[in-house]
Amino acid sequence: MSSSNAFSLSRPVSKTGNAANSVGAAAPTRLPGSNYELSIDLPRLIERMHRRFLDIVRAELTRLDAADLNPVQAMQLLDIEDEMTVQELIDRGHYIGSNALYNVRKLSQTGYLEPSRSPTDRRALRVKLTDKGAALCAVLKARLDAVPTSNGNEGGPQELDNAFRVLRNLERAWDDHLRFGRG
Repeated sequence: MSSSNAFSLSRPVSKTGNAANSVGAAAPTRLPGSNYELSIDLPRLIERMHRRFLDIVRAELTRLDAADLNPVQAMQLLDIEDEMTVQELIDRGHYIGSNALYNVRKLSQTGYLEPSRSPTDRRALRVKLTDKGAALCAVLKARLDAVPTSNGNEGGPQELDNAFRVLRNLERAWDDHLRFGRG
């Protein structure tokens, strides 16, 4: 995937069968029209953005010489506030349980997390950042804050905030659809 097309929508195909924009051309200014097209293209775009963000985290970890972490583990560290259970971490980050437990074990072995058993429920594993983990999170948060959120042509913090609200509302609508059906 070239960097010039990393954040563009998938190219709509015209009636002649050719892509509506060629490589290097400006991204389309109008989104696909039907709900079906949007329902397919939007998750693809979000998935590409997620992968691109993990690439950014990976690059920052490389600059910080944190070779013992992968981007998902770094994101899990950033999700930890004070002391919390592994289940709370899974819920907060929407991680898959077995992967989260594997990463917690690795983060504990590398000295970023301190695990402990809950005093009230011995089955519940609690985690908190070590000094090493907290220091890495502080530097990583500062570096991620410096990542551009716009290509300079349009948008900025307000546009990003609006996009976040729209995506959050769409997530709620899809959750409601799954829970309650169409009607």
